[in-house]
Amino acid sequence: MHPEPNPHGDEPGFGQTQTPLFNVVYCSRASADVDKAAVDRIIASSHRNNPRWGITGLLVFGEGYFFQWLEGPRASIENLLALLRSDQRHGQIVMLSQAEESHERMFPTWDMELVEAEQIRDVLADALSESHDPHEVQALQAMLDDIDARWGQAKAA
Repeated sequence: MHPEPNPHGDEPGFGQTQTPLFNVVYCSRASADVDKAAVDRIIASSHRNNPRWGITGLLVFGEGYFFQWLEGPRASIENLLALLRSDQRHGQIVMLSQAEESHERMFPTWDMELVEAEQIRDVLADALSESHDPHEVQALQAMLDDIDARWGQAKAA
């Protein structure tokens, strides 16, 4: 006698649908009044709100720029992006990637984690090298030029 075939296959989760996660990576120029205290308030607000929206991710802030990875249900991410677009602390938002995929979260326990950004220039340069959209390329190059100008001024001082 042969055992009955398992209709679900031999892989864990086989045949079960997993809710797709929507993930977004963007960068933006911070307004001039954004300082460490303002970033701390953003993180505190994210810790309060993101769990109920099912959003996780990380935020990098440095040299006057935000770089963020967000993941969660599409509707939640789209609502948050609408808020970010109207937030005066963010300017020149550049969407670097958007995808809806069935996979485990990259940051399952991070409501929003702040990552220090000594290397923000490298992060933006990598994004520029990967971008094929002319508008993204222009915005990212402007951000890099701004950072280079700041660093040039700091070295001259």
